[in-house]
Amino acid sequence: MPLLGSFEQLLLFSVLQLGGEAYGVSIRENIEDRTGRAASIGAIYTTLGRLEERGLVRSRTESPQGRAGRPRKYYRLSPEGARDLRESYETIQTMAGGLIPELDRLAEGS
Repeated sequence: MPLLGSFEQLLLFSVLQLGGEAYGVSIRENIEDRTGRAASIGAIYTTLGRLEERGLVRSRTESPQGRAGRPRKYYRLSPEGARDLRESYETIQTMAGGLIPELDRLAEGS
């Protein structure tokens, strides 16, 4: 399986962290709060759709209870999504192993 892109990883980690409360807006807020990176809601939903097509997330739709508005689509990691995210994370850790001091040196312009 190919490595996940960085935005896909952020989405999947967010879905994992949010558990049963992972829907588009909550995922966007989680990513922005934890990374400081702005994420458009369109990019979130487009990527979630792609991840769902690949079988990495599953969704369920719930009608609003006690609130006005459209039904919400909630997402959760599938077993395949969990495996792919773990593999992707482990690959990055392996590649980065021991290189942080070199990155720090280069970032300082040394």
